[in-house]
Amino acid sequence: MNILVCIKQVPDTTIIKIDPETNRLMREGVPAIVSPFDAYALEAAARIKDQDKDTRIYILTMGPPQAIEALRECLSVGGDKAYLVSDRVCGGADTLATGYTLACGKAKIEELEGIKFDMIMFGKQAIDGDTAQVGPQTAEDLDLPQVTYGWEVWPNGEGKVKVKKELEDGFEWLEMNTPCVVTITKPDYEPRFPTIKSKMAARKAEIPTLSAADCGIDPERAGLKGSPTKVKKSFTPPRKEGGLRIKEETPEESAKKLYDLLRDKGVI
Repeated sequence: MNILVCIKQVPDTTIIKIDPETNRLMREGVPAIVSPFDAYALEAAARIKDQDKDTRIYILTMGPPQAIEALRECLSVGGDKAYLVSDRVCGGADTLATGYTLACGKAKIEELEGIKFDMIMFGKQAIDGDTAQVGPQTAEDLDLPQVTYGWEVWPNGEGKVKVKKELEDGFEWLEMNTPCVVTITKPDYEPRFPTIKSKMAARKAEIPTLSAADCGIDPERAGLKGSPTKVKKSFTPPRKEGGLRIKEETPEESAKKLYDLLRDKGVI
């Protein structure tokens, strides 16, 4: 089985800050990480590979040159080969343009490697945008069946995969033909850690960078030009003031003080 895992390098949102004057994300000094749900998608693919040594896992991302570091991290925990799509034409893409670009990148990798992907996997959403749209939009661009919010995914006979899909009140098992797209949510296990040997191998790995022209990307459908979504305003919600705490000698006195305060404000 040939699996393509699409990942995104994102700022570590646990320590990210907002500039109080510009209301923009302060990325300076903030480490970049593989979006956590994408790491779960890669782990799901690696577990399939653990059971079938013939499985090959390819990693794809769209981003600036520094996104290669995220790809190397993925190579150290199960990926076999990685590709980066990086071009100014693709800059500023919304989810629609990103899905289109990844679909083109997928086709180019198939051409270069002489393979066809049986499954394309995504995290259910990236932690910086939280849209959960890129996986489904890529599936639409490729005209492939898809299951979102996958908890587990396993090959199920010739040309089929079985997916345990997370619901609000439980799970359901679905089966679909390959090639297909699956987005992965947080399962009941954590991604594996790299070994020293795998980290060294990933550091030495050659990661090809593909341009928009390499992938046959239409500039009108990529980047800002291909993005119908526009950010008009970004802001942080106002910090709430602390509430008033009433604690008198007795409950009766506390109730009386609360009544007096509400009466003075015209509430009662």
